[in-house]
Amino acid sequence: MWEGVAILVIAAGIFLWLDSLRVRERAVRAGKSACERYNLQLLDDTVSFTRLRLARDGEGQLRLARTYTFEFSDTGNNRRHGAIMMLGSELEDLQLEPYPVQ
Repeated sequence: MWEGVAILVIAAGIFLWLDSLRVRERAVRAGKSACERYNLQLLDDTVSFTRLRLARDGEGQLRLARTYTFEFSDTGNNRRHGAIMMLGSELEDLQLEPYPVQ
């Protein structure tokens, strides 16, 4: 009995891990796209996982909401912060720290 429960827990963990990798890649693409759009530089070409919680989408379905942070530069000499919120596998919100526009 306990072996079956252990197998289910391990399988669920593997599924969550693989899903998280897929969503993280989508977050990286969203960050790169935003930086290209505003002529910014995505530093380290990556995002960092910050938060995992449950949230409801527009249709009321319960989804995993993941928050990722990243750093970007507007001049190449500084580091500014941004955040990407993913709801399920879809981009929910992308925020950039305010910076002076040249």
